[in-house]
Amino acid sequence: MKQRMWRLLPLFLCTLYILLSLASAENSPSRPSDDSPPLREEIVSQRDRGYRAQEAFYSSRQNGDDEVYEATNILRKIRKSHPRPSRFTKPSGVLGTTAYYAKELFFLLFMNKPPQPDLLSTQEHQPKLSQPLSKAVKLLEDAARERNADAMYMLAEMNFYGNYTHPRNYKEAFRRYHELADLNGNSSAQYMLGLMYSTGMAGAVETNQAKAMLYHTFAAKGGDARSQMTLGYRHNSGIATPKSCDEAVKYYKKVADKAIAFSRSGPPGGHSMVKEAYRLSDDGGGIYGEGASVSSAGPNAKQGGPNSDAHAAPEDVLEYLDLMSRKGDLKATFSLGRVHYEGSRTLKRDFFAAKGYFMDVARKYWSREGKIKNDAGPGVDRLASKAAGYIGRMFLRGEGMEQSFSKAKIWFNRGVANGDPLCQYSLGLMYLHGLGVPQDPVKAADYFAPAADSDLASAQVQMGALFLDQGDVPTAVKYFEHAARNNHIEAYYYLAELTSQGIGRDRSCNVAVVYYKIVAEKADMLLSSFQDANDAYQAGDLETALVEYLMAAEQGFESGQANVAYMLDQTPPKWSFRSLSMFNRKKSPFSDAALALTYWTRSAKQNNIDSMVKMGDYYLEGLGTTPDSEKAAACYQAAAETMQSAQAMWNMGWMHENGIGLEQDFHLAKRMYDQALETNPVEAYLPVTLALFKLRIRSAWNTATHGKVNSIRDEPGITPHSVLCVFVYGLDKIFASPLQTDIVLYIGCFFYAPRKPFSLSEFVQHFLEADAAAYYEALNAAGAGGDPNDPLDGNEWETTAGPDGLPGDEIYDEIDDGILESLVILGLAGLLAWLVWYRQQRLERRRREAEERARGGGVIADPNGGGVVGEERAPAVPGQQPDGGFFPPPEDPNFNQWIAGGVGH
Repeated sequence: MKQRMWRLLPLFLCTLYILLSLASAENSPSRPSDDSPPLREEIVSQRDRGYRAQEAFYSSRQNGDDEVYEATNILRKIRKSHPRPSRFTKPSGVLGTTAYYAKELFFLLFMNKPPQPDLLSTQEHQPKLSQPLSKAVKLLEDAARERNADAMYMLAEMNFYGNYTHPRNYKEAFRRYHELADLNGNSSAQYMLGLMYSTGMAGAVETNQAKAMLYHTFAAKGGDARSQMTLGYRHNSGIATPKSCDEAVKYYKKVADKAIAFSRSGPPGGHSMVKEAYRLSDDGGGIYGEGASVSSAGPNAKQGGPNSDAHAAPEDVLEYLDLMSRKGDLKATFSLGRVHYEGSRTLKRDFFAAKGYFMDVARKYWSREGKIKNDAGPGVDRLASKAAGYIGRMFLRGEGMEQSFSKAKIWFNRGVANGDPLCQYSLGLMYLHGLGVPQDPVKAADYFAPAADSDLASAQVQMGALFLDQGDVPTAVKYFEHAARNNHIEAYYYLAELTSQGIGRDRSCNVAVVYYKIVAEKADMLLSSFQDANDAYQAGDLETALVEYLMAAEQGFESGQANVAYMLDQTPPKWSFRSLSMFNRKKSPFSDAALALTYWTRSAKQNNIDSMVKMGDYYLEGLGTTPDSEKAAACYQAAAETMQSAQAMWNMGWMHENGIGLEQDFHLAKRMYDQALETNPVEAYLPVTLALFKLRIRSAWNTATHGKVNSIRDEPGITPHSVLCVFVYGLDKIFASPLQTDIVLYIGCFFYAPRKPFSLSEFVQHFLEADAAAYYEALNAAGAGGDPNDPLDGNEWETTAGPDGLPGDEIYDEIDDGILESLVILGLAGLLAWLVWYRQQRLERRRREAEERARGGGVIADPNGGGVVGEERAPAVPGQQPDGGFFPPPEDPNFNQWIAGGVGH
């Protein structure tokens, strides 16, 4: 029996693996299914909205409608081929992690295929279509030959996006879009033509920016918001057209009007604008990785101790909050409610769970009848009031429950009693619009005012709008500006309108276009393809993600431009563990370096500092353009001037050190390395230290060999290193060492020594002047009031003053710093004298040894038994003056001259 159970164990493990794989696939985000019909009711993406916008035009009976209807029914039954689950998100937990790495190993060993062609390229040989798909395509082609617009649009979309498992063919998609645009001026088709002409789609169509502007203009006239936003960005940046602020304002205003109309059309309080635009590189610490990028270094770095959650995953934070909530921590319970109500990138909104957490907090303060409990602890009233605001908001908006104005008012009144800003704002909103209560704008303003004073942006916008209706423009502008600091979309819209028309402030076209652009980009969920792009990227469909990000990038979204450039980046690490893997046979599918440089440039112009540094890398290495070290240096300098990029400063130092793109200057190189360390003292410490070590060696050699490069110079002033250099300089003069010894002695000295050495008298004079200046400077600072613990502080004089107001006797007991410095100088002089005496003794010993060798010849044995002391010295060269030493001995004829003051030896 036991053996039989062991035989079933592999089957059980295999079944468990399949179940875990299916569970992880269901939990992983995916793109919207292609099973839905083309004309679905709910708006999911911009291209579907553009298609439905033409429904009124297509309402009349067209040739080929029967074929389109039959093809649509067939396509609904075709299941979408799901790509491989993303390798960019990892599940948590033991079982989930085990299943994840098991799948990775399985794909690595058995599912590797030959290198795929570059992205955005059309395959030369189209794969054979399945029987149902082939039949549907044939029906649509028949309808398209009869000039059926629906069939043309569906074929174009299938070839461009790969819908219903259809292979991508950008050339065929371009042809179909062109036919549809020529047929009836379809704005969605015109937008797609403008997109393909502007990017080229990797050779599917020849890039032509003039035609791109033409088709975007046609589409914008037809009401396509994406083309309107694209034209606003191009006119504002001067891309393929002269810069025109007025034209940019015109197009951006149309998009902003649509965004505000959508926001106000929702439930009370407006639609919740969920931000979908974010940079892919930020998930990995930035373009250059954790610590080297501006987005993850310096003030933006995740800093926290061992007990901090700065580096914790969102799942771990939720698990911790849940644990603390179960232990009775009301703050953790309220935080869980907010997280589930507002949602995030990794957590979908869950109104049912949020209501449960908020109710748990509220029950700790109010009874079922609404009475305050006597056993409520300190601080519970504030948390319960905040929870009441969210519960009332959910009843007011009908989120996760049936809409009920009466129940919402009950909860808001509970929170208002404790001064909760959200409850005050929400109750004012009910009175402003008459939601379950009589409409009363004055009473609404009474509720809005305290909420606005509590810095609630929504209340500040409502107060500004009320003052604007009354004609008090300055007060309204003040409220709008406060709300704009909290990134409220309507606040930016009001400021854009006032600035564009010059109401209450000077008219400024440049400021107005910035405000309108912010409003348009805050509605990214409505006007862009970020949601589809993010889902495709997480699902592992990189080609679809790249196309969707490309569309957002053309609209002027900086995040989209950075994402496209990041996916097309051609500067991978030179060495990595992954590059050594025997299974890494698949080359990168991205290869358009010129297109990547284009979007790095556009992203950099929108103040992305890391993109500016990337531009320098591309110009330096000649990726997508001809190598130009001077342009690379200009990019690095522009990024370094922001004082935020340590990477740019380090690159500038490297270029100064090696003379690439900039004049070779070791001193300026050291300055740039030092600035990099000051900008990012943690992550830049090791590379800057190593670079400075090498730089100092090169600078020392340049100084020793009298090179033409500007060596490292110390700042003005005498330092201990200067004293060391003077001492080494004196030793060298005393011992008259050869060149090899000079290099050894000066190798440490020249790291800090001045370029021009000075004499001992100059050193002493400068030393005393610097000491006196430092003493009086410290004394003056103490007189202005300083640290009471500082011995030079004025407080020290007060504590030691005698009865006559003069310093007491205690102050004279302290050793003056000047005495210590004098002792140091005397010690150095004594050491110098001892060295002179030692040299004299050594010369005298050599002279005696020479005499003994002259008398006995050969070698001389050490009298202490230490072996050979020296060898016979070579005879003196005729005509050469013998070496008399530094001081002539008494028996030397030159001794008398030396006593008289002559040199004589």
